[in-house]
Amino acid sequence: MLDAVAGLDEDGFSAPSLLPGWTRKHLAAHVAANADALGNLVHWAATGERTPMYASAEERAAGIARGPALSAGELRAWLTGSAERLAQGLDRLTDGQWRHRVVTAQGRSVPATELPWMRAREVCVHAVDLRTGAVTFADLPEGFLAALVEEIRAKRQLTALPDGPLPEVAAWLAGRPHTLADALELGPWL
Repeated sequence: MLDAVAGLDEDGFSAPSLLPGWTRKHLAAHVAANADALGNLVHWAATGERTPMYASAEERAAGIARGPALSAGELRAWLTGSAERLAQGLDRLTDGQWRHRVVTAQGRSVPATELPWMRAREVCVHAVDLRTGAVTFADLPEGFLAALVEEIRAKRQLTALPDGPLPEVAAWLAGRPHTLADALELGPWL
């Protein structure tokens, strides 16, 4: 994600992303705000103090809406800084703290050990969504794609998947552009 935005200027950041109605600025702000929100869960796991990802749905929306008002440099700094703060917080968790349960924005109670997967999913899928050409589903690690396919398949309650290369199946399941023939179109996921 950081590499994908490294060379974007104002026009580049203002270009449309793969997500309807979102520019790359909206998307970068969403990913930066997600790191801050996951940082709240890291704090919860570390201290036991209940700190939800977002205080409200409005707060989440405000973080996304903040993106277009920022310059390319400000947005890149937020994206980089929030990622660094999250990584540092995760690195400081002890073995016991990793087992502490936190509650996601969707209301799921999960152990802190799930936080790296939650972040990887956001960063990898949305790096593709930036539509810079720097990252496609084919560029993502096979193990990540396999886990992503299994998670989305289970959430969408699909028993069968179309035949095709793993990156294309992952893109299809995520409701992103794909090359699979005769695959039922799915709405966006994530």
